[in-house]
Amino acid sequence: MGTLLHCISSLSWKNNPQNIIYPSQYIATQSAQEKVNSSRIRASAENSCAADVTKDEFPELINRRAAIVCGLSLVSSPVLIGFPGDGLAVVKQGLLAGRIPGLSEPDEQGWRTYQRPEDKSGGHGVGWSPIIPYAFSVPQDWEEVPVSIADLGGTEIDLRFANPKQGRVFVIVAPVLRFADDIGDNASIERIGTPEKVISAFGPEVIGENVEGKVLSSEVKEHSGRKYYQFELEPPHVLITATAAGNRLYLFNVTGNGLQWKKHYKDLKRIADSFRVI
Repeated sequence: MGTLLHCISSLSWKNNPQNIIYPSQYIATQSAQEKVNSSRIRASAENSCAADVTKDEFPELINRRAAIVCGLSLVSSPVLIGFPGDGLAVVKQGLLAGRIPGLSEPDEQGWRTYQRPEDKSGGHGVGWSPIIPYAFSVPQDWEEVPVSIADLGGTEIDLRFANPKQGRVFVIVAPVLRFADDIGDNASIERIGTPEKVISAFGPEVIGENVEGKVLSSEVKEHSGRKYYQFELEPPHVLITATAAGNRLYLFNVTGNGLQWKKHYKDLKRIADSFRVI
């Protein structure tokens, strides 16, 4: 909390030195705001899956992302992808990007299909073409988790889904220009690189550390003429599906802790295998 307050104070002084809020002023007004914000805070805590994630699962990711939030590594740090810590639950809920329901009704097996709405907003910068929709399936008790501009994963996190007892999903949609300037607007995962090159380059962004010795399996699948690279890593437990379309790279990531992996691996694998760019 002290680190977050220091960051906020520093940004306030830079942008509005006459309106800077000092810690003593914050503490003095905090009680008055508690009644107004209590229900909002409770709702945020209930909807967030952040409490299900510990520093033991992604220690490097959490520490390095905390540095990025405080402005300490804005230039040189890679975009590490994970789940935010408990302290950002309220910030996440308060700064939602456009959320439009995209879930179907449960099928006969109790699974629902999510399809990204065409008019859903996303933090991918001005000037990019609309994101080509994607779809995947989840059990009916999985829910979307709000993603905001304050997300520790950065603006390339397009979507999160979770079930606190089973696991978590997050989708990265990144402009291919971040990786190569000669691919154009009709990218394919093969043009970005081989499976070995892709997982070596982007695996660390998912798990927060080098993937050497952690890739348990790798395969290439093709659906409707589009190729998908699929990987299983351990530790930590994660299934990664990579593909490309338009001018963007898609990384679909399914993860869980040890107990979740043991009890629900079959369903987590089914979720990972269901991902398609439409």
